Amino acid sequence: MAIEEQLKQLVLETCQHPHGSVGRQKGLTAIVRLVNRSGKLWREATAYYEDALQQTWLYFCRNLCEAITAKAAYDPNQSTVTTWMNAYLKRRLQDMYTETQDQKYKTVPEIQDDNTGLTATDRLEAPSQPSSLLERIREWVEKDPTKKLRKLHVRDRPDVNAQVLICKRLPPESSWQSLSQEFNLPISTLSSFYQRSCLPILKQFYDLEAVG
Repeated sequence: MAIEEQLKQLVLETCQHPHGSVGRQKGLTAIVRLVNRSGKLWREATAYYEDALQQTWLYFCRNLCEAITAKAAYDPNQSTVTTWMNAYLKRRLQDMYTETQDQKYKTVPEIQDDNTGLTATDRLEAPSQPSSLLERIREWVEKDPTKKLRKLHVRDRPDVNAQVLICKRLPPESSWQSLSQEFNLPISTLSSFYQRSCLPILKQFYDLEAVG
């Protein structure tokens, strides 16, 4: 059976299980592994690719069977799983490219400490849902049981730490442009720190949860 047919069957089986159930989680994990093995995900050598890929996997977990953060859930009659994921991944990459280009031609205005009205929307979280991979990631980041995330921060800026940035980049994610304004730091500084310090820790947790 071709990989796309296997994926289609897995999706049908996975979505029969209730959101947050063990059966649903096992199905999502099986799909993740098969997609990774397929080699069909879009690849490109950009500094922000891993960030975009992470956002794509979170989007996948939340919208495969139900539309939680998207306007509509995945429709197997419209496209294959990998085509659906690649479309989102490419949009995220394009957004990040645009943000990077905008940063080159514009000077980010200084934002006063009060940030009145600027971060209120950014900090809104999605409605509480039954346990899912994304929600477990969010809970782990917010609790930071080992305090490791809070200790990792941009040089001379303990307020811009791994815990804060990961929370900001979880769906509904804040753009790099808005974060640049909020923290009065260049996009390149924030993105570089996120790639170098945040993603490796996040990936470790994600891998452990996916295996579990």
